[in-house]
Amino acid sequence: MFRPKLRTVVLLVAIAGLAGGATIGSIAQTRTNNAKVVPETQADVTLSFAPIVKQVAPSVVNVYTSRVVRRSNYPPFFDDPFFRRFFGDPGARGGRGQVQNSLGSGVIVDPTGLVVTNAHVIEGADEIKVAFADRREFEAEMVLADESTDLAVLRIKAKGPFPALEFDDSDALEVGDIVLAIGNPFGVGQTVTSGIVSALSRTQVGISDYGFFIQTDAAINPGNSGGALVDVRGRVVGINSAIYSRSGGSHGIGFAVPSNMARLVVASAKSGGELKRPWLGASVQEVTPDIAESLDMSRPVGVLVGKLHPRGPAARAGLRTGDVIISIAGREVFDPNAFRYRLATREIGSETEIAVIRRGRTQTMTLGLVAPPEDPPRDLRDLEGPSPFSGARVANLSPAVADELSLDTEATGVVVVAVRRSTVAHSVGFRPGDTVVEINGEVIDTTAELHEIVSDRRRAWEVTIIRDGRRITSVLSG
Repeated sequence: MFRPKLRTVVLLVAIAGLAGGATIGSIAQTRTNNAKVVPETQADVTLSFAPIVKQVAPSVVNVYTSRVVRRSNYPPFFDDPFFRRFFGDPGARGGRGQVQNSLGSGVIVDPTGLVVTNAHVIEGADEIKVAFADRREFEAEMVLADESTDLAVLRIKAKGPFPALEFDDSDALEVGDIVLAIGNPFGVGQTVTSGIVSALSRTQVGISDYGFFIQTDAAINPGNSGGALVDVRGRVVGINSAIYSRSGGSHGIGFAVPSNMARLVVASAKSGGELKRPWLGASVQEVTPDIAESLDMSRPVGVLVGKLHPRGPAARAGLRTGDVIISIAGREVFDPNAFRYRLATREIGSETEIAVIRRGRTQTMTLGLVAPPEDPPRDLRDLEGPSPFSGARVANLSPAVADELSLDTEATGVVVVAVRRSTVAHSVGFRPGDTVVEINGEVIDTTAELHEIVSDRRRAWEVTIIRDGRRITSVLSG
């Protein structure tokens, strides 16, 4: 199973037939006869990453968080929303407070004290502290958290300057490149390990909404979440995020968020604005082997364009339903996850070229990159009163709201955007992203309509929602 709480990087690099050079940047050429010989000098066997480590280690910090959680004497299965729906939420009935601590890593990316880490490291934290390798420790505050990429930006509450690392272009990485990972596995202290890039563009990982990862054979362990993956120039190429494991230990398959995605999140934090990504204005789906055969394509690549928003960028660029987008800005895309990543890392306000296959012929189009519009206005409403929705916050769906919740940007209606804990809506099991379709047979189009309906007391509520593409109908008591 995947373990999103991150880890670190333990890796052995076997370099055969190389001689000479005291550092990675000065490895001599192989002997001309390729014969296996006994090393004759210290330089023949010395290979050190020490110069890189000295450069980057001061910029990697440990991230400690704490929060107060309420514990009760109820069995552990009450953590499951299914049981809480029938027996209620024990936390709502009180319980003793307990401090829960967690550990992760982070990377200083600006001399003023901005630190990038994983969003899951600081999720729900009441207090955040960062500790340097030289044992200095400072309080920090969250500036921006983006669950869709599992990235967050913190600010150290102290006067700088602090040692910061630069981002490198993660698209320039190649399989086989040497990388170093730095973090704090298991809380043992700052640890440096080495490995190679095992694969690129991994999209079937299921860690975040923008599933597009660098894979490394680094042995990543708990406590390394948010740590730096750096290249041999000492620049950040990724933020370590997860491992694939069946036992809880490392099997040499680790994943990092590409630096090009982290760079955008940090830029949004610096500007003090909200994180916005370009809007396509069309739905896309995977090109399966059957679809590729029906379109006379030699192999299943790209994404198939479905429903178009009449005023969206895709329609203005000239895209049509049935087109297959095979690349963005010259970068090939193989599936919807790769497409979403390539689009998300482009700058709003600019233009980019997309290559499209239409009726067996490839053509290039120019796509204008704009933020998703908020049309209709979201009209946020906090629902109270005698209904199952008491404690839920709802909004009108627009491309902007849909993008924030990682929903289909063409979806319409009313969506749950937040649910307060220990409320009726929370105990019933409503979640952010649930789209309300009908209540007692009445179609819900706007938050105003939903607010009016839930203001009346009823003995029973027949509620139909859409969750993860599935239509669900439940009858709840009033």
